Amino acid sequence: MDARDPELKKELAATLQARKDLGAEYESELVDSFMEKVDQRLDSHVEQRVRRQLAEQQTSFARAGRSPGHPEPSARFARYGFAGFTMIAAIPLSAIGVVNAGGGGLFITWAGIVGVNVAQSLGHIFAGDRGARRAKSDSDWE
Repeated sequence: MDARDPELKKELAATLQARKDLGAEYESELVDSFMEKVDQRLDSHVEQRVRRQLAEQQTSFARAGRSPGHPEPSARFARYGFAGFTMIAAIPLSAIGVVNAGGGGLFITWAGIVGVNVAQSLGHIFAGDRGARRAKSDSDWE
């Protein structure tokens, strides 16, 4: 709301003129009426601002391929979900490794599974540090 709102300026002028015409005994009613109009204007501007921010947020979620009602899974869930998936995938991979290359194939299979899980965990650790630094630097501007 602009401090130089012409409608509110007219309302204030009308309120002051009414006070001159009616006298001091109606002053509190006139002030209450004017303040109610100011309050309504503020409410409408706040509603507009909230709607605009919600629209911007929905747009940013849509651009990121997410919806505001369905947040991304937490890092802990993603980490354990990935580890669970690799353990389930380890069963057929182990069988394939043993059938094709014996004990050496089993060792190579499990070394690959462990390596993938370690790389994924380290990626989360380093990405978490970057995210924390990014969040801190973003909050400096607020």
